[in-house]
Amino acid sequence: MMINPTYIVIMATAIVLCSLLVRRSQKKLPLTTEEKFGLGLGGFCGAMIGAKLPFVLYDLEGLWSGGAWFAHGKTIVCGLAGGYLGVEIAKWIMQVRIKTGDSFAAPVAFSIAIGRWGCFFGGCCFGTPTNLPWGVAFPTALEDPLALRHPTQIYESLFHLTMGCVLLWLGRKGWFRGQLMKLYLLTYLGYRFLTEMIRPEPRLFVGLTAYQWGAIGLAIVFVWLWRRDQAVLNAESAQKEPRPADAAAD
Repeated sequence: MMINPTYIVIMATAIVLCSLLVRRSQKKLPLTTEEKFGLGLGGFCGAMIGAKLPFVLYDLEGLWSGGAWFAHGKTIVCGLAGGYLGVEIAKWIMQVRIKTGDSFAAPVAFSIAIGRWGCFFGGCCFGTPTNLPWGVAFPTALEDPLALRHPTQIYESLFHLTMGCVLLWLGRKGWFRGQLMKLYLLTYLGYRFLTEMIRPEPRLFVGLTAYQWGAIGLAIVFVWLWRRDQAVLNAESAQKEPRPADAAAD
């Protein structure tokens, strides 16, 4: 099946916007141009690999031939996790020790808000049939292409747009410093778990979809990362606070 040109244009626009917003948000970070490029490249490659990996592993024949990497099918859930891991690997390679997640959070959210419109016009990632007045027919649906369906791509675009605005506001307030990316990821995993109820995905164990099980697994990982990083942030904050004896001397 040929990829919709509108899909390609919108996705390219989303990627360019993300890179521009990340560049702006990292202006005050003590990073060299090479380090910023390396982190961006790591995040991009990690996101692309993560988004395709579940589909590639499912198509073992295509995995060995290489064709599975160029076939249709991507997942934002694993793409976000892959992007996070890609940045962490890039930081480890370049020995970058500072926190960088906050600089990626809002830009990624805004770019996905745009990218989901590519899914809408491309006719993928739609929801289940609905009687709601804003239902949309997707001719690309294999089952009942004339049925009006939940435009879940638009729902998700609005979610990421809202999260982008919230993350910007939190960043300016200085709240959840060092944890904004994980806050975004955990919120999205919760959103995705709930909205799977209106997606035509196969139900697996105990009636949950593969995406819901993936969301549960990743949520456990990111809650652990949150607790680990928060302990480090609390320790660093405690070291910066003046001790009573020092305050008395002043």
